[in-house]
Amino acid sequence: MRDKFVGAALHAVACDVANEQSVAAAVTAAAAGLGGVDGVVNAAGLDLVADIEAMALGDWSRIMAVNLTGPMLVMQAAFPHLRAAGSATIVNVSSAAGLSPLKHRMAYCASKAGLQMASKALAMEAAAFGIRVNTVCPGAVETALFRSGIDSSPDPAAAYEEARGRYALQRIAGPEEIAAAVLWLSSAESSYVTGAALAVDGGRTFH
Repeated sequence: MRDKFVGAALHAVACDVANEQSVAAAVTAAAAGLGGVDGVVNAAGLDLVADIEAMALGDWSRIMAVNLTGPMLVMQAAFPHLRAAGSATIVNVSSAAGLSPLKHRMAYCASKAGLQMASKALAMEAAAFGIRVNTVCPGAVETALFRSGIDSSPDPAAAYEEARGRYALQRIAGPEEIAAAVLWLSSAESSYVTGAALAVDGGRTFH
């Protein structure tokens, strides 16, 4: 089943996920370029580390716009195409921080927990059309976003060890490990899975 994704043609379309018109135009262009849409992965996201007294309303609103409203806009725009596909999938990339909170990340945790519940609610609605909706909840992943947070700390080495120590597997995930979970939930191999929040977090939450 995984072989069908190997060597597949790419059709790139840029958009601002927090802008309704931009999302609608991008989904329309993608559907035209790909001959339809039978799967959606919402993977855009922002992080915010801020004490409650220091957090500006604009910062909170931006996190919600990208992490929660953005996926909703993409799913809404793509839904007619997914219905037409007959058997389709949506995978929303949430976070283990939506399962177990992190200090100084109130906006981020709230947005990711909201995405998980929104996905569960849509899974109930979408099942009638053969559409499955799930979330992947990663822990720390070796990405530019993760590294920027580590490198901006007063002691990057200590910050890295602190992050690594939160996980039962005592390591930070590689991006390909999260991609594998997304691929599984997008394939027929997970045909009886919907409404799930799959923790791919090295054992931080044991959800």
